[in-house]
Amino acid sequence: MPLDETAVSVREGKRRPLRTAAGAFAALLAVLLATTATTATAATGARSPERPVVEEPVSSLPGFRHGKVAVDGGAVHYVRGGSGPAVLLLHGWPQTWAMWRDVMPALAREHTVIAMDLPGLGASGIPAGGYDKVTTAHRIRQAVNRLGFRQVGIVGHDVGALVAYPYARDFPAEVTRVAMLETPLSGFGLEELYGLSWHFRFNSSPSPIPEQIMDNDEVGTYLGMIFDFSHRREAVDRETYFRAYADPARRTAGYEYYRAFAADAENNKANASRRLAMPVLGMGGQYAFGSGVAESFRQVADDVRTVVVPESGHFIPEENPSFLAGCLNFFLGAQRPAPSPELTACAP
Repeated sequence: MPLDETAVSVREGKRRPLRTAAGAFAALLAVLLATTATTATAATGARSPERPVVEEPVSSLPGFRHGKVAVDGGAVHYVRGGSGPAVLLLHGWPQTWAMWRDVMPALAREHTVIAMDLPGLGASGIPAGGYDKVTTAHRIRQAVNRLGFRQVGIVGHDVGALVAYPYARDFPAEVTRVAMLETPLSGFGLEELYGLSWHFRFNSSPSPIPEQIMDNDEVGTYLGMIFDFSHRREAVDRETYFRAYADPARRTAGYEYYRAFAADAENNKANASRRLAMPVLGMGGQYAFGSGVAESFRQVADDVRTVVVPESGHFIPEENPSFLAGCLNFFLGAQRPAPSPELTACAP
């Protein structure tokens, strides 16, 4: 059963191979690194991990409620609304559940939408360990089950997609469909990106290297560089995420997800014969990974559809939420008229 639940009513192209998408990402990164210093904003206000976490402001979400549910390693925070078949939204780094807020109302018209903070991030509890994606997937599944759901569609972005994969692989009868946004899979292409941005190596460095280098005053500078990977930079609510990662304990949790990448890759390769049979949507931004996401997941799944999101970089849910909501509603099986040409690949 949930620990608590209260109302949310606060403010608020062409297909390209993975290497080609990675090359475009590298070119973008070179420009971004030259401009980051002028766009970054410092974040302050560290807090102890034992103190209550204040919910970040979001766009008004009538009918949604937030709560926490106990799982192994600590409570998982969620925001839930709508009715119908359940769809689980898993965010990436360095974000929180709030990245989905512009998509959630449209999905909730025909689905029960559950957006969760990954363990250690956002308003979820901070586990002492277990940041590999299998353990994380099992914790998220515990939360889903304890909320009363036995079957879900899953949408994961970035690290959230890396968690969605073992959830779908290990519990295939419980996952109807899965959408992977803006990342190749560990062991099947993600490693090719390590040389394109130093944040991969930095985040995965052993403790306490990043912890001692990165303090509160640098949060805005560092995360500002990451958010400049977007095509529509003004669309990303940077201040929300700067505050979310102002806590050193939250930053460490984020690093731990990266530190587990090597183990994730080994697990994925060892279990690659257990191919996903459910429909998989591989979605990349036009100005980021493009068709490379689908090409990565074709190595571990049988029914993969390729979608390239127009006018979007890495942060699709904020850069082009209307396209994403329309695409997901088709993919997740909502009853709609025939899709427009740009949404054809999204249809069930």
